[in-house]
Amino acid sequence: MQLDFNQLRELIAALEGTDISEFTLKKEDLELTIRKGSGVVSAAPGVMTVPQTVAAPEPAAAESSPPASSPTPPPSAAAKWVEIVSPMVGTFYRAPAPDEPPFVDVGDRISNQQTVCIIEAMKLMNEVESEVTGEVIEILVENGEPVEYNQPLMRVLPA
Repeated sequence: MQLDFNQLRELIAALEGTDISEFTLKKEDLELTIRKGSGVVSAAPGVMTVPQTVAAPEPAAAESSPPASSPTPPPSAAAKWVEIVSPMVGTFYRAPAPDEPPFVDVGDRISNQQTVCIIEAMKLMNEVESEVTGEVIEILVENGEPVEYNQPLMRVLPA
């Protein structure tokens, strides 16, 4: 599917006048997500995310904010980090088993296609791999916590 700049502008303008806070379009090899008030751009291969900053964040956006106990990235790094997001609805696990060390911790260097966590869905353990090489600067989800599709799990400062 081809989407040129003018079509993208028309789509953003059409969404601007609505109370829709997030819009995702998936077709063939294109995935486009537009979020109002986000200011965060995260992209994976084949995924284009466009922040739309014309409206204030919706109250529902507060539900997906990181836990109060998690550190926030330094302001200079905030514009450069990439989010690793959940590919499905399920339960987030940091380690392969309860008695094993976590896949990654804050400050760890990770590489592309390295397993960073597991999402359990329907009794199946699904490994989540990083799509970026860099340093883990924040883990946004607690071990054993339920996660939604496309929910940010951790932030990585690309190398």
